[in-house]
Amino acid sequence: MTRATVGVAAGLAVWVAVTAAAGQIMRVSWPAYAAVADAMTFTLPMMFARLVIGALATLAMGLTASIIVRRSSAAPLAAGILLLLVFIPVHISLWERFPIWYHLTFLLSLVPLSVVGGRISSLSADGRLSAHRPRHAAGRF
Repeated sequence: MTRATVGVAAGLAVWVAVTAAAGQIMRVSWPAYAAVADAMTFTLPMMFARLVIGALATLAMGLTASIIVRRSSAAPLAAGILLLLVFIPVHISLWERFPIWYHLTFLLSLVPLSVVGGRISSLSADGRLSAHRPRHAAGRF
């Protein structure tokens, strides 16, 4: 298995772990959420909470993929695209249960947030983003 494949797979696994853990925490700590979770009849605050969890999980996915493949921007992008491809049919099947803004916010954020998560691994020690540079700059070996 290539490092890129491992990075993408690990990123996706982190996404699943974060969303599963957060979903369980919400069910335990928010009785109203637990009461409607199976029926998926969420209130506006519940939908926002779910979108925030999805965003944090997607950032973590991109970060994980990028770290494993040594700051590659391709792995977080690939993970985001794969997640989008998986969730398009899911959201189509749930289209009537949620407002359109919810579907669009979730689906349209997957790829960009994954890429941003990957960029987080480029933060230098002083907190500034450093540019991705090839290992062998032109003229230097």
